[in-house]
Amino acid sequence: MPEQALSGPPLRVLVVDDNPVVRAGLAALLGGHPDIEIVAQAANGEDAVTVATANPPDVVLLDVRMPGTDGLTALPDLARLAPVMMLTYSREPEVVAETLRRGAAGYLVHGEFTTAELITEVRELGRRSPAFPDSLGVSYEPDEISSHLQPVVGQSSRLHRPFGAMQRGRGPNQPDFGLSSREAEVMDLIAAGMSNGQIAAACFISEKTVKNHINRIFAKLHSSSRSEAIAHWLGTARRGWGR
Repeated sequence: MPEQALSGPPLRVLVVDDNPVVRAGLAALLGGHPDIEIVAQAANGEDAVTVATANPPDVVLLDVRMPGTDGLTALPDLARLAPVMMLTYSREPEVVAETLRRGAAGYLVHGEFTTAELITEVRELGRRSPAFPDSLGVSYEPDEISSHLQPVVGQSSRLHRPFGAMQRGRGPNQPDFGLSSREAEVMDLIAAGMSNGQIAAACFISEKTVKNHINRIFAKLHSSSRSEAIAHWLGTARRGWGR
């Protein structure tokens, strides 16, 4: 699918990474498109918040690990100002879950996306309002928060999302075993190797609610363990399981 540039003024992007080579590379990649403008660069979270507060961008690209104020610490403040795409080398599930819990709109891992996909994600985020308003926690219930988060993320197959995209080898024609959409989301995260606590953080629900979902999932998949449930979910169960 060809790139679709935005009409109107260029998207204003803030790049935050402690590696000057990475910052320069991202600035060159993004700034080469007429509808995208790199308005500022920062080497740590504290500087990023200062810059974004004084002159809010349309999109923030944020590294996770930086000296001083890191990306996780700065993330909540930045997410109140603009949609934040985490762009980092870290792919640990617990890190992904924590960034989403703190307000990230998405999560891209260096080396796992193309330039075209990065441009698409930036444009998609630029079309939207900040992922989480200042009133978060007052206006929305936990399940409503997750429903607001899901559309914010872009469409890249390499973009880490809180739900759905963390499937591992699940084909498009696999049965859903009668799972509800929320149960399917939880099962995807189980298959991705997340613990109950990580799933709770990613889905904005309590661990008790996660356990309740898992009990129902196990019953529907005729499974007595996570490994057995994953095998059924991914279509790799041995003949005779669950009978």
